[in-house]
Amino acid sequence: MSGSARQPESPAGRRVPFAVRFIATGFFSGYIPWASGTFGSIVGLLLILIPGAASPGVLPVLIVCGFGLGVYVSGRVAEAEGNALTRSAAAAKAMFQPGDHAQPDPSIVVIDEIVGMWISLAGIAIGPAGCITAFILFRVFDVLKPEPARSLERLPGGWGIMLDDVVAGAYANIGTRAILFLLGLMARGTG
Repeated sequence: MSGSARQPESPAGRRVPFAVRFIATGFFSGYIPWASGTFGSIVGLLLILIPGAASPGVLPVLIVCGFGLGVYVSGRVAEAEGNALTRSAAAAKAMFQPGDHAQPDPSIVVIDEIVGMWISLAGIAIGPAGCITAFILFRVFDVLKPEPARSLERLPGGWGIMLDDVVAGAYANIGTRAILFLLGLMARGTG
């Protein structure tokens, strides 16, 4: 027996390095047994609140790097875990995303929600109205998966896991901009 600690094996019998699992699960927030995607989105929101993270020179770099890293780590964890879902995730998929889900997307993987949340807030003023609106819209679009998100999630490995949330984030960003614009018009009209 060597002096190094033994890595735990996943149910499929494949080992996943600690750093890969740590990143893919959003600092282990993906292990919360209910609404792991929501908690992953909260992690994404909290990270963007770090001073300077939402700046125009930083956030695009975070999104691109997070996406690239996310494709790799989510694919590795999905390969090891299969399509292991929490009860709440299984219920949401059955209700809002009926049909075949051939590509594994385990509930513990939330790096896709983190990056999707960043996309939903790109170029948006970071304040209560923008953050709350983007968060709610991102969760709605992530659960409902309007096209092309539904089609993109069928891509193999980490590509499908990440790209459906990229689309959800883009839709949430557009929706947030529209809502904030309308709220601004309403505020000017009453003032």
